[in-house]
Amino acid sequence: MITTELQTSPRKKRVVIVGAGFGGLSVAKALGNSSFDVTVIDRHNYHLFQPLLYQVATAGLSPADIASPIRSILSGYKNTHVVLADVTGIRVDEKTVIAEDRHIPYDILIVATGAQHAYFGHDDWAAHAPGLKRVDDATYLRRRILVAFERAEAEPDIDKQRGLLNFVVVGGGPTGVEMAGAIAELARKALAADFRKIDPRDARVILVQGLPKILPSFPPALSDRAREDLERLGVEVRLNQTVTQCDVNGVALGKERIAAATVVWAAGVMASPAGSWLGVETDGVGRVKVNPDLSVPGQPEIFVIGDTSHCAGVSGAPLPGVAPVAKQQGEYLARLLKARSLGKDYAPFRYRDFGMMATIGRKSAVAQLWGVHFDGPLAWLLWSAAHVYYLIGFRNRLAVMMNWMWNYFTFERGTRLITGLSGSRVQDMGRPPPM
Repeated sequence: MITTELQTSPRKKRVVIVGAGFGGLSVAKALGNSSFDVTVIDRHNYHLFQPLLYQVATAGLSPADIASPIRSILSGYKNTHVVLADVTGIRVDEKTVIAEDRHIPYDILIVATGAQHAYFGHDDWAAHAPGLKRVDDATYLRRRILVAFERAEAEPDIDKQRGLLNFVVVGGGPTGVEMAGAIAELARKALAADFRKIDPRDARVILVQGLPKILPSFPPALSDRAREDLERLGVEVRLNQTVTQCDVNGVALGKERIAAATVVWAAGVMASPAGSWLGVETDGVGRVKVNPDLSVPGQPEIFVIGDTSHCAGVSGAPLPGVAPVAKQQGEYLARLLKARSLGKDYAPFRYRDFGMMATIGRKSAVAQLWGVHFDGPLAWLLWSAAHVYYLIGFRNRLAVMMNWMWNYFTFERGTRLITGLSGSRVQDMGRPPPM
């Protein structure tokens, strides 16, 4: 093991941030050029805008449109260091973070490691029903979706052809709804004229939701509108149904078997293993229970934010794992640390809920903002504006706007590239990305 002592001033406290997602990056930027020495550790060299991953998976955007290099984002802050490494543990007694072969010391530790897919005790399903959390997940799903149409074009057996053109999305939250709508639009619009033997518009997209409604956190009227819009696109919405079996040939919903070459998992998440690293209390999905100031009980120098933390809202229920929560927690934490460095107290964290949004397809979305309900084209415009605003970097904003305008007026998807196959065999669905 190599103990890494970064070249920092002994007069400054060392703040180590694990994870450069929305929460971690917000802290790092807010502490830029401050009186702290800041180290950001991440297994990737880029910050990813996860809410638009489904558009990469459905050939609407390129990965580079929704990701930015961490070093570039933080290059203007002379007190900030970036370490590319996979964190495997934390030694609380030694105040060090284990990052591969390095031990990185800290005075203040901020854990913002996000969430991972949850298969509710069926981890073997992951190989057949990938989720959508990383760039590798999105490009793998894009390959799998596009190859399904190519294989169907070459398949003489009608029954096998139907299975190839069946797409099952498991989970009726925002990710599942957006993914199902995007696959339906891809098949019915962008690919409609590209094939000779098959009609992509015959593709069957099935959204499976275990609850009585999709988008369960939305008001009933907006949930109903979203379902109507999905069904107008041709998506089959299955409510109060759960997947009981999943394999390479498709899924089972109770006694009903659905042959499908492509299954997308959007049914649940669990926190990263940060709780076990710290040896502290977690909730049922692995989130660390934190104090009102986001610190870990009994360890005031350690903070946990974003999807990794169980932070109670005004109602007492834990705050949702969404980008605005993580960003606000990161900004709050920077203000808290600055205040305490001056010997001042600071109020507990309080989340400002501006609302929630989900898009179903072209000119179709639902939104609740400041207590007001929106749907249809207006909600879609608000959704588009919000997502462009939160993207990091002028280039990314411009690229996304240009792609969306092109898609809107031409019904085209500009990134329909099949990459990562073994040789040139379209029969090879490609290996799933490493976990």
